[in-house]
Amino acid sequence: MSQQNEQRRNFVKKSALLGLAGIAAPHLGFSANDTKENIAPSLLTDRPKVIFFDVNETLLDLNAMRESVGNALGKRNDLLSLWFTTMLQYSLVDTVARQYHDFGIVGVAALQMVASNNGITISKEEATKAILTPLRSLPAHPEVRSSLESLKKAGYTLVSFTNSSNIGVKTQFENSGLIDLFEERLSVEDIGKFKPHADAYDWAARKMGVKPQECLLVAAHGWDIAGALWANWRAAFISRPGAQLYPLAPSPEFNESNLKLISDKLIALK
Repeated sequence: MSQQNEQRRNFVKKSALLGLAGIAAPHLGFSANDTKENIAPSLLTDRPKVIFFDVNETLLDLNAMRESVGNALGKRNDLLSLWFTTMLQYSLVDTVARQYHDFGIVGVAALQMVASNNGITISKEEATKAILTPLRSLPAHPEVRSSLESLKKAGYTLVSFTNSSNIGVKTQFENSGLIDLFEERLSVEDIGKFKPHADAYDWAARKMGVKPQECLLVAAHGWDIAGALWANWRAAFISRPGAQLYPLAPSPEFNESNLKLISDKLIALK
């Protein structure tokens, strides 16, 4: 056997061993230049420098909007999850095609698509009213304000980070009474790429002047948690009813049913 073939054979053996190790311990990452800064987010225990919060469903209760959208779909509440996933799908279509439309406008288009596919007639104006009117006045989940106040009192920097527009989230926070609790409100509108695109998380970290591994995202969406972790952020998942983590992504550092339980654990970090 030639020396070149022997080297190739050894390389394949080593690659296979690394692959098996990765299967046995999927939370670990392998690279040629692993350093302390590249430790998997789930293994970090120090306090994050900035806590970023998704907004819709994470902080604000979407039940009023679900009811409104369900009514617009002829009370076909079974279509609500299809509408949301269609909205998310086409926000990513915009992103990969280097386009951008307001997330609410994408939601209106998605609602029209789902309605049409199910024999339901709905105008653009009706779809807009069904989504944007309740979306701007959603209440916070019961434990949210006190949890955010506790985190702020504990010295954390709190930043909202949403796929919604700047004016949209400002209006939401004014109406829900949360606007005074955040140091910054970040919207992907300013970068023109929706989460979970890695560039969105990189941009948010730069905007706050911190490294990715110094960021922690709190979200109630498995796709958002996955995007943050793959961008080298830390993450805390709020398992609101119906929310699921993506099984092919790393596990977040925290996984609790509400923000109070997560805030208690974050405050306990040194």
